[in-house]
This record gives sequence, structure tokens and C-alpha cells, in this order.
Amino acid sequence: MRIFLWHVHGSWTTAFVQGAHDYFVPVLADRGADGRGRAQTWDWPARVVEVSPDQTRDLDVDIVVMQRPEELDRLVVDWLGRRPGSDVPAVYLEHNAPQGRIADMVHPAADRPELCIVHVTHFNRLFWDTGSTPTTVIEHGIPDPGYRYTGELEAAVAVVNEPVRRGRVTGTDLLAELRAMAPIQLYGMRSEPLGGIDVPQHRLHDEMARHRAYLHPVRWTSLGLALIEAMHLGLPVVAVGTTEVPDAVPPDAGVVSTRPEILGAALARLVHDPEESRAMGLAARRAARARYGLERFLADWDRLLAGVAR
Repeated sequence: MRIFLWHVHGSWTTAFVQGAHDYFVPVLADRGADGRGRAQTWDWPARVVEVSPDQTRDLDVDIVVMQRPEELDRLVVDWLGRRPGSDVPAVYLEHNAPQGRIADMVHPAADRPELCIVHVTHFNRLFWDTGSTPTTVIEHGIPDPGYRYTGELEAAVAVVNEPVRRGRVTGTDLLAELRAMAPIQLYGMRSEPLGGIDVPQHRLHDEMARHRAYLHPVRWTSLGLALIEAMHLGLPVVAVGTTEVPDAVPPDAGVVSTRPEILGAALARLVHDPEESRAMGLAARRAARARYGLERFLADWDRLLAGVAR
């Protein structure tokens, strides 16, 4: 199958392009948001091909995977000269949980029966109002980074990109309270004001695995891929119990709560108890491999794409 999609979410796309298809990603000279092209920090297979605007009007594609409102409203027509869902089969992949008042959470692709909206969590499907547009859920899957846990550092680790700009959404304000109970190292882009470090992608997993536990402080997100990666690596999880997290992290894999004092106590306990941390981390890895494995993810997408493109 020949699939056209923008490079929007690097980690998710890295998993998606492991399938047995040909993938075409738009590229512009500035490699901005509407034309990033191939990933610069992830390893993508050769079947992911960059295409410029002058190459796309006559490009033979079987299906378009959209991920942003501007693709639905403008970019697909601008690049391909075809209307999504009418002139070319199309799905809208929704990465995010809705923002705003619950009564106003209408999806940009709502009431478009010629399309299909794909959510990455069941929580998101529940909360988005999609009207008459068909919907489904394909949960995340990632290439298994392998069991790397050493837990040699008596500290927890959190991975949050742009935690200052994103503020309370990412639980930035919780870090000071939790750090009073246990040491926490923050990794992520533009996290320096909070004592964070921007670790290169190729080193991130090894650095995460050196820590005793993984902290997921985010209040409102789909389901962070860094959390799933941490579980695959073998880290026990301490997480704010909102959105999909309570369903994704089983009790033997960590501690999930909406009470900061419980989260802090769990971090302190795990940081000082390497045996419990290792046992919980092994349970987290088993759970993540069973639910968020790459093979299941790709098979789910193959079934959907074949049905939509038919």
C-alpha cells in the first residue's frame, strides 16, 4: 500500500513506518512543520520517501493519514490536488485528548462520514465528540528497546518536552513538591529552567534505565509514549492517575494516584528499595509488551487501512 502522511509525531511515526508499505512524507526546504521530511533523530527504513510539492500532484497514493486540522482543511488539497475522503481514501489520526469545556469538545473531523477518525486511546474516543464520523481505537505500539534497567541511580526520572511552556498540563508545578520527597531527574527539550537536561534521542533510553523509577506527572495527555517506553525498559511507574493511565499501568507495575502525597511516598519508597523497584519494573515490561507491542500495532493498522482503502 502507498501511504501519504506528514511527519508530525516522530516517535509515533517511527513505529508506524515499520510496516510493510511505501510511505511518502512531504518535505520543504526549511523542513518546517508542513514539510519536515524524514526524521533526523530516529532511524526510519528506506521505504519512507520524501516528496516535494512539485512531485505530489501526480503521485499515486492509496490512502492519506491526516493528523492536524490544517491537513483536513487545506494541505491535502494543496499537495495532492485531491479532497480527503472523496477523491482519495483518508483517515484522521487523533493523537490528543480534547482541550476545553467538555460540552465544546467537538472534533475538527466531526460529521464527516466519508472519513474515519482513529484515536490512540479509549479515553480519547470517549471524550471527543465526533458526530457521525466513524471512529475506532488503535492503541500505541513501539519497537521494543529491550530490557535495559539497571536502577543504579537512587533517583526517579521524568521525560517531558517543553514542561515550562506546557505548565500545569504536564504537571510542571508538581515537581517541586515531589522533589521534596525523592530526587527526580527531568529530561526533555527546553526543560532547563526546571533543572532538566535535553538528552539526545539515541542516548535517552539508556539514561532513563539508569534511574530507579519512572515518574509520569502529566495531568492531561493522551498517553505519553515515554511512559510506554519506560515500561518496556523495565522501570517501575509512578503516575498521575488521569486520562488513560489507570488502565495502562497495572497495580503490580507501579503506583497510580491523583494524590501528590501518595505519589511522593511511592517515589521515596522505590528509590530506596531496589528489589521492589526491579520487581515492579519487570511487571511493567510484561504489561507493556503484551499491550503495546509493535506487532499488534502494525496488524491493527493493516486491517484498518485495507478496509478504508478498499
